[in-house]
Amino acid sequence: MKTTLSPRLVGIAISLLLPGFPAATRGQDNSHKLTVMDEFQIQLATDPQISPDGKQIVYVRRYNDPMTDRRYSNLWIIGSDGRDHRPLTNGNRSDDSPRWSPDGTRIAYLSDADGKQQIYVRWMDTGQTARITNLEESPDAIAWSPDGKMLSFSALSPVKGPHISDLPSPPTGAKWADPPQAYDRLIYRFNRAGYLKPGFRQVFVVSADGGAARQVSSGDFPNGGNELSGATRASWSPDGKFLIVSANRHPESDHEYLDTNVYEFAVADGTVRELTNRKGPDDSATFSSDGNWIAYTGFDDRHQGHQTTKLYVMSSDGSHQRSITDKLDRDVEDPQWAADNRGVYFQYDDQGDTKIGFASTDGGFKKIADHVASTVTSYGGGSFSVSRTGTITFTFGTAGNPGDIAVQSNGTTKVLTSINRVLLAQEVPGKVEEIWFDSSKDNRKIQGWIIYPPGFDPAKKYPLILEIHGGPFADYGNRFDFEKQVYASMGYVVLYLNPRGSTSYGEEFANLIHDAYPGDDFNDLDSGVNAVVAKGFIDTDNLYVTGGSGGGVLTCWTVEHTNRFRAAASLYPVIDWYSFALTSDIPFITQYWFPGNPWEYTDQYIKRSLTNLVANVKTPTMLMTGEQDFRTPISQAEEFYEALKLLNVDSVLVRFPEEPHGLGLRPSHHIAKVLYVSGWFENHKTKQ
Repeated sequence: MKTTLSPRLVGIAISLLLPGFPAATRGQDNSHKLTVMDEFQIQLATDPQISPDGKQIVYVRRYNDPMTDRRYSNLWIIGSDGRDHRPLTNGNRSDDSPRWSPDGTRIAYLSDADGKQQIYVRWMDTGQTARITNLEESPDAIAWSPDGKMLSFSALSPVKGPHISDLPSPPTGAKWADPPQAYDRLIYRFNRAGYLKPGFRQVFVVSADGGAARQVSSGDFPNGGNELSGATRASWSPDGKFLIVSANRHPESDHEYLDTNVYEFAVADGTVRELTNRKGPDDSATFSSDGNWIAYTGFDDRHQGHQTTKLYVMSSDGSHQRSITDKLDRDVEDPQWAADNRGVYFQYDDQGDTKIGFASTDGGFKKIADHVASTVTSYGGGSFSVSRTGTITFTFGTAGNPGDIAVQSNGTTKVLTSINRVLLAQEVPGKVEEIWFDSSKDNRKIQGWIIYPPGFDPAKKYPLILEIHGGPFADYGNRFDFEKQVYASMGYVVLYLNPRGSTSYGEEFANLIHDAYPGDDFNDLDSGVNAVVAKGFIDTDNLYVTGGSGGGVLTCWTVEHTNRFRAAASLYPVIDWYSFALTSDIPFITQYWFPGNPWEYTDQYIKRSLTNLVANVKTPTMLMTGEQDFRTPISQAEEFYEALKLLNVDSVLVRFPEEPHGLGLRPSHHIAKVLYVSGWFENHKTKQ
């Protein structure tokens, strides 16, 4: 139940170092450690977009402002040779999604500089900028037409909601309460988005010089994307006559939420043609530059917990559909055609590391790059783009570096930026070590990572935090994690790992928890703790466990199966699967994580609910959730809290106002999350 779900799933090596970047394995100064206030110092380089000629890269730099307690982003540019690094925009606003025009003379991007997100175009020779749209519903997912004269985008097209009754008007001068709101869709609210306006995302076009936008797609279908997938970026045919999008145009789209197909829309009149038709998602459709081929991702939906997302190609008329990554057994995303149309670049995770791969149209495969990351969590989060010259830019990150802009040409990779170098030279992060160990369940090899406190001394004893990832179909990896590094700076050894059910190890490993979550994943977690304890530097009287979302589920599951932990912090968990299925914003998970609906398989839902074994809990436990969490509503945490109180177990409930799933909307709330967890553990620590 991460905020961002794994690819189309209900249910997302050797470290290179920057020149002069402080290595996490070198000696560390105890007087300089990361603190929670460094939340306002770390910046992230994201969404690098390389110019058509491969000479310049525009990217989005994200930062947090302590005075407004908000997150912002601006556009920066750098030459592919590392020169002329400078901002293109500035100020406390959100500038996002830059895209080069086909001739490289302009950049279109999204910005809320004037209060609401709109499309802007910047002329690169003069620096002049114009707002292209003035829409009531914010546009997203912009794409240039091949001739550079138009832009396509996705936006909500409102419709009238259900009409139940006419209401009287208030008397003149009277102030009445807001009227009630009625909903008739299965998914009527969504995490972060809140309660949804009635309507459907549609595909539009607008002149690159500005003017009125024109709707291309039509019908009561989410042609421009839905709440789960986000806005869908259309791909233009080389002649500019057609747009292809992945859309769910089935009458039962609410109930078969993942069942998208590839559709072709005529730009002139919106005539639609279906190009794929199977049960399951067909996503991220993109034309080859010669217009002969379309690449897309997806799988044949078998309603399993995890299903490997493959890369497909087909002729532009929808014929000759075939997978070209059958042998990879890893989830593929973000397909981008090579300039010569002989194959497709894409992104995938393998054993906790995000990589760029290349698949030729005849099914050949090769790895292009490792360590694709730009993140402050152990989850993935990198991106890349490819120029017409074949030069690739991507976000490069490691366990000691949140992420920078890198470029690869002729097989050689060069990191161009060092955005957090000064900070992390002063506030040195803890060393991160990869470990593998055998699970007590079946001796399967499980991968994990240990973060050591700065200035670690193996002769001393340290408290241990086991931090569990969500999803559950997701993966942690050798990536920079701000929260875990702060815990390490407080003197904890931090263990995080990928138990069974994690992605990036193949479909069979992920589906070990199919219709069996939570379950044997506890054995993997417990074995990981044993493996670290065996190293001899852990204070076994001070073991702690925490995790968010699916990690919150497994935190509760863990303290129901062992009393070895001094305290636990379960963050935004699912507790009661029956009520979760009927209150969450992803009710369709009943098709993938259970055999059917809760009233049909009540015993299954009760058996796997955390209230079923709550009487076993003796561990002091903190529950924490945001009040606007529509993924795992706060009532879930409240159920476990009330049960623990009835059992006289030491427990506390923490509510975060206005926060959705993840507790990271406001920087100060993210800081409070870290301090409340560490404070709870500190309050229950045995004194030596």
